[in-house]
Amino acid sequence: MTYYEDPGPGYGALAPRAAVRSDAPRLSLNGTWRFHLAESVAEAPAGFEQPDFDDAGWDTIAVPSSWPMHGFGRPAYTNQPYPFPVDPPFVPDENPTGDHRLEFELDATWSGVPAVLRFDGVDSCARVYLNGAELGVSRGSRVPVEFDVSAQLLPGRNVLAVRVHQWSSGSYLEDQDMWWLPGIFRDVTLLARPAGGVADVFVHADYDHHTGTGTLLVESVPGATVRIPELGLTAEAGAPLTIPGVEPWSAEVPRLYDVVVATEAESVDLRVGFRTVAIEDGVLTVNGRRVLFHGVNRHEHDPVLGRVVPDHRLRQELLVMKQHNINAIRTSHYPPDSRLLALCDELGFWVMDEADYETHGFFLLGWEGNPADDPRFEAASLDRMRRLVERDKNHPSVIMWSLGNEAGTGRNLDAMAAWTKDRDPSRPVHYEGDLSCRSVDVYSRMYASHAEVDAIGQRTEEPLDDPELDARRRAMPFVLCEYSHSGGNGPGGLPEYEELFHRYPRCQGGFLWEWMEHGIARPDGGYAYGGEFGEELHDGTYVLDGLVFPDLTPQPVLAEVRKAFEPVLLTVDVDAGVLRIANKYDTVDTSHLALQWELADDGVTVAQGVLAMPVVESRAEATVGLPKEALDLPGEYAERWLTVRATLAADTPWASAGHEISFAQGQVATNSRRPTTAVAGVRRTAVPGWGDGSIVLGPGRFNPRNGRLVGLHEWSVEHVPLELWRAPTQHDARTWDATTLDRKARWANAGLHRLRYRTVSVDSDGDRLTVVTKVSAAQSAAGVLTTYRWSTTDGHLTAEVEVEPVGTWTVPWARVGVTLGLPAGLREVTWFGLGPGPAYPDSRSAGRVGRYTATVEQLQVQYLYPQENGARGDVRWAELSGPAGRLTVAGDPSFALTARRWTTAQLAAADHPEDLVPGDHLWLTLDALQHGLGSPTSGAPILPPHDLQPRPHTFSFTLS
Repeated sequence: MTYYEDPGPGYGALAPRAAVRSDAPRLSLNGTWRFHLAESVAEAPAGFEQPDFDDAGWDTIAVPSSWPMHGFGRPAYTNQPYPFPVDPPFVPDENPTGDHRLEFELDATWSGVPAVLRFDGVDSCARVYLNGAELGVSRGSRVPVEFDVSAQLLPGRNVLAVRVHQWSSGSYLEDQDMWWLPGIFRDVTLLARPAGGVADVFVHADYDHHTGTGTLLVESVPGATVRIPELGLTAEAGAPLTIPGVEPWSAEVPRLYDVVVATEAESVDLRVGFRTVAIEDGVLTVNGRRVLFHGVNRHEHDPVLGRVVPDHRLRQELLVMKQHNINAIRTSHYPPDSRLLALCDELGFWVMDEADYETHGFFLLGWEGNPADDPRFEAASLDRMRRLVERDKNHPSVIMWSLGNEAGTGRNLDAMAAWTKDRDPSRPVHYEGDLSCRSVDVYSRMYASHAEVDAIGQRTEEPLDDPELDARRRAMPFVLCEYSHSGGNGPGGLPEYEELFHRYPRCQGGFLWEWMEHGIARPDGGYAYGGEFGEELHDGTYVLDGLVFPDLTPQPVLAEVRKAFEPVLLTVDVDAGVLRIANKYDTVDTSHLALQWELADDGVTVAQGVLAMPVVESRAEATVGLPKEALDLPGEYAERWLTVRATLAADTPWASAGHEISFAQGQVATNSRRPTTAVAGVRRTAVPGWGDGSIVLGPGRFNPRNGRLVGLHEWSVEHVPLELWRAPTQHDARTWDATTLDRKARWANAGLHRLRYRTVSVDSDGDRLTVVTKVSAAQSAAGVLTTYRWSTTDGHLTAEVEVEPVGTWTVPWARVGVTLGLPAGLREVTWFGLGPGPAYPDSRSAGRVGRYTATVEQLQVQYLYPQENGARGDVRWAELSGPAGRLTVAGDPSFALTARRWTTAQLAAADHPEDLVPGDHLWLTLDALQHGLGSPTSGAPILPPHDLQPRPHTFSFTLS
């Protein structure tokens, strides 16, 4: 057996310890290294570790780096399958092997100084040499390893050589849903370790919420002292300190104290937060308060650098999260760069810190041979957990340890849990994969439906077979470690989950899947996904499943997340004349917020001002009077709306004053004095007539054979009388249950994308033109009888449309809509309805009624995999304008609007945004009904109100 196939954790490494800031000398070895890639171990050059090895002909590579991102080999994406034969602990001979060499100089200050060499992350197995001497072997890609180099360091020239294998026994424990990207991808550092220095430190900083007292116990080397300059305290390490009146740390108020732990030889700086994590009466608390996780699952990814994430990007990620009311992170599915946790301490996040542990591919084999239950892998399993806990034990943001993800069950997971509880009983242990919860402290599920969460909240979930385990689990707090799978346009149903979290104390929120799209930047400016690098096995667009694009630009769903996660709920009660304020923060009152209001008539602001924000304690409610005089302002309008926003009253480290935390709208109850469009006036009707071979009705021209609208004023028009299909979203194209067809397949089988139209009749009935069309697909007996009744008043053309299903339908519809092909010279859209972003039936809470303007291009959402996108909901009227002229469309009462420069079929056929080429039409679709987005990709069914089952419906629209 080779050293890289040995199922153990490696050899030669020092015991793991905390990541700290030390005043001892350090030397970063990041930079440009010599690099050679061999396609197999057998082809790797012999003797590469020797100081006199000639590497002049080698390439160079940056360290840190993922070598496939620099043209060496190729990225590969899988979700579940291993990309190599499953034969643990063995891996194929075709094992890409990257040899790295670095020459560095040491000056006299390092002479005789004990030192260690630290690697913060190497994927997946590294054999390390210094000046020709082997230091050891490391496995466990995303946890640090240190080697003692005191005997190998030389004054002047030193040569560090590292052989990295892409595949190893460790790869069986790292089958996470992500790109396979080997390399030395985190920092490499030489650290002086002076004799008598601070070898390790473990800070226990608790808080008594009853007395406001903090207790501090610092475990370190004998003789070390502990100083807290801000509090004027100095004590000996190991001696417990009682500190009255400390300010506690929380994700909402991340209060940190600088603590110095020192010996005569070394001092280390720590940022300490006082907080106590506990489970009380089946509820997870911090400092005596129930916490609610408004969280995301976060992978480490950079679209250009792969697993290397620069400092500025780490901070930017967290700023965008905070600005969208996200307060928690699950480090899926491995420990992140430790710099991220320092930022979480500083900015304020609840963190579930997860071990680098997943064996998901064994699920496809019925879990047979799962390393999580293989005694050969016990030492490696425990090693990964130790390295996680020891590195991150001093971070106040880390309030829960997680054993890993989707690794089935087994003795090794039990051993990891037992060791963790013994080493750090101050934090609960999490693992979702064992539903018996026999070794953990929290009941966790992924992708549980709303109905299942409801039952769990009531503690009436399906019982376990073992009564004792069942009673134990039923008494636990509950979290959704993954829910509402994102990916393209979706998910829907977020507010409904949030309502359950607020209703049931046991249900403490969860972590959305997931934070970021993992697209890899291409030279042409686009992004690649799974299967585009020649992978034998891949999971395609499943890697595009984030709330933000790879460049951290928010996707539309992130606005929905921010609305669902609002920590202060506002309700405009116009009838009572008050604004209701419910403070849903875990700990803080509302004194940091301000209230601003705006009054708009038909989307045009007519008044604005501020309201006095009362100080509302956490979990309390209050009311504030609405600006009555403003509400009663005279004016002519169809709809008057009041919008109230809660904003930051002062700058914070993550957003400026004025940043919106929450909002609410209320429609002012007054009589309408004028309609929203110019359709009103003296009513003059006309009757259908003939002209140039067409039926003419007001500004409209109709084909006499099929009754379709073919012209409007001087324009030619393409008219699709009924649309039942949409370009499938990523959620439409996947399902959790392998025995059930996804919506895309069901719609395709029913022929919704290939409808045919048979004209039943075209009749003139007084001042109306009535057109009846039968719509169905080949080899389908199910259809829809569609009736248009066209009329004209004052030059405006109105269609009243009835749809009636006929035959037996076995699938839901994607939409009920009408499409018009208009001149391409229409370039801008102004609408009155929901905006500014898209709105779908189950993803619309972020929309606010108003008047908005955007170009046709701005209405599109450039999802990395093209799909249905960009619909604006509840549109009362819209005006399209440009060099071609002007068109106003009004609904009765409203419609959903999409405007694109390509057809739905072209959108569905595209693989990348750049495949969509504008044509010679603007395609305007007016939807009376739409199917919801849901999140069926991972099992949560769409809620019934948003499941568009075939049914009769009547709607109308007016063109002018």
